[in-house]
Amino acid sequence: MVSLDEMVAYLDRELNTAAIADYPGAWNGLQLANAGEIGRIVAAVDASLPVIEAAAGGPGLLIVHHGMFWQGVQPVTGPFYRKLKIAMDAGLAIYSSHLPLDVHPDWGNNIQLARAIHLQDPVPFFDQKGLLLGLRGAWSGTRSELTDYLQAALGGPVHVCPGGPEIIASVGLITGGAGSEVAKVATYGVDTFITGEGPHWSYPLAEELGLNVFYGGHYATETFGVKALATALAAKFDLPWAFLDHPTGL
Repeated sequence: MVSLDEMVAYLDRELNTAAIADYPGAWNGLQLANAGEIGRIVAAVDASLPVIEAAAGGPGLLIVHHGMFWQGVQPVTGPFYRKLKIAMDAGLAIYSSHLPLDVHPDWGNNIQLARAIHLQDPVPFFDQKGLLLGLRGAWSGTRSELTDYLQAALGGPVHVCPGGPEIIASVGLITGGAGSEVAKVATYGVDTFITGEGPHWSYPLAEELGLNVFYGGHYATETFGVKALATALAAKFDLPWAFLDHPTGL
């Protein structure tokens, strides 16, 4: 067993949780405590009811990218009550990390996906209120070759808007739901943008801007960070870990 306080302090420090601003519903950090000891680590993308039901099974820490409070203040009734009760009865603490995990230079969703597709010399880009949300770098190959790399990395289909050149030279990457930012991404001079999902209008706009866009799926592009974080945490604290795959298809 490992102290919950010790593990949370390590996570908060390494993820720079306090210093990275996020959406109000993210509520990064420890969202639910247990009696104080951790015997195992479970990683998942979402702190949903099916995930918490599957993760229950003894004292542990559930690490998620999307936590329990995206809907804001809500009564502790219905599914929300059941989530809390199941976790508390099982001794399952819950820790959430959204943007701090996206942008982490080693465990982050962005860098993990960049490595998987062999993005060359990735550097932070896309400023949003002082935080660089994504990575950009060089990539040499065709659209179809990049599609193959992405589909292999993501384990599923990728939707492609072929608005830019067939031969790709520069790629911007922001995992998750950044498709609505195609206009701003284009100002950085990349010819290709990789993200998870976007609104319908992002496709025709990308065509008009001369930008390739690869929509890999919000869920699929954000499995990397929690896996990398859980792997590192399990190694540091000598604990078993598992990934709970609960895809949405979106």
